[in-house]
Amino acid sequence: MSGLKVLRIGPLASIQDQGRPGQLQQGVSCGGAADLLALAEGAALLRQDAHLAALEMAGIGGLFEATGPLRIALTGAPMQASLDGESLAWNASHQVQAGQKLEIGAARKGLYGYLHLGGGIASEVLLGARAVHVMSGLGSPVAVGDLLPCGADRGREVGLGLVAEDRFQGGALRIVEGFQSDLFTAEVRARFADTAFKRGSRANRMGVEMISDGAGFSAAGQLNILSEVILPGDVQMTGDGKPFVLLREAQTTGGYPRIGTVLPCDLSKVAQAQAGMDLQFVWVTLDEGLAIQARHDAMVKALPSACKPLLRDPAMMQDLLSFQLVSGVVSAEADPFESGDIT
Repeated sequence: MSGLKVLRIGPLASIQDQGRPGQLQQGVSCGGAADLLALAEGAALLRQDAHLAALEMAGIGGLFEATGPLRIALTGAPMQASLDGESLAWNASHQVQAGQKLEIGAARKGLYGYLHLGGGIASEVLLGARAVHVMSGLGSPVAVGDLLPCGADRGREVGLGLVAEDRFQGGALRIVEGFQSDLFTAEVRARFADTAFKRGSRANRMGVEMISDGAGFSAAGQLNILSEVILPGDVQMTGDGKPFVLLREAQTTGGYPRIGTVLPCDLSKVAQAQAGMDLQFVWVTLDEGLAIQARHDAMVKALPSACKPLLRDPAMMQDLLSFQLVSGVVSAEADPFESGDIT
């Protein structure tokens, strides 16, 4: 079976797909990849389904040995990558032969990098998904000695590159009001949007802390709020007045008041922000938010057509002779003026 044997791996690397929607009644949040856009980019580069599983690497990659020929793609937080010592382009797809060693180093910016295999990673399916859900104990992080097996790969194309959306340097987070927003006064909501936040040190796949100078933020009667269903993107205001943006592996219920909900298309930016990165909330209306999300969804749908062949240096191409460098057939005897080939 083709796949990648794990020779070295960074902490908290795990197999992720789009998670388990519809399991809240079981006490399991959706989970899945912290950066869903990266999954779609990898699928576009390999011309396959975006629901297939990939390896999510949290800040640092690992060393892998191919057990057979396979295709790979690299997306998400840009990391150093090489195949048998030759540098590999990020946001691109590549061919790997049996016995070759793939090395992925630390993230140059952002946090979560992704390694995709042609056919996806065919790990065990648990509750309808392959995604490891750390907080629920579904699956476990990838360890040295594990095999990442390829699923059935019906594709052949490699050597594609993609100009990825830059969501690795913080920036504006568009947020809509929810049914608890009115618990915060208009003055508090305005100050919330005027505040320059930084991504705090308390962060994981469940949520990300936002820190700022000045007074914290509080809601009226926030100690009387009952625990109820919460979702990724909700911004909870904790007791010390610091907001937390919930991510895809968030708990299913919570009693802290929510000042609003970050648009799904901006959650990759939250997940990929390194500690100390600048972030700021921008209120948008529900109609504006729906329009922004629709444009994002259309961009994701168009990703396959945005992939272009990589420009490679022929001097560095070990597989140069496998390419047809001259096309067409020319007869040494035919007169091109008579045949009409030249007019």
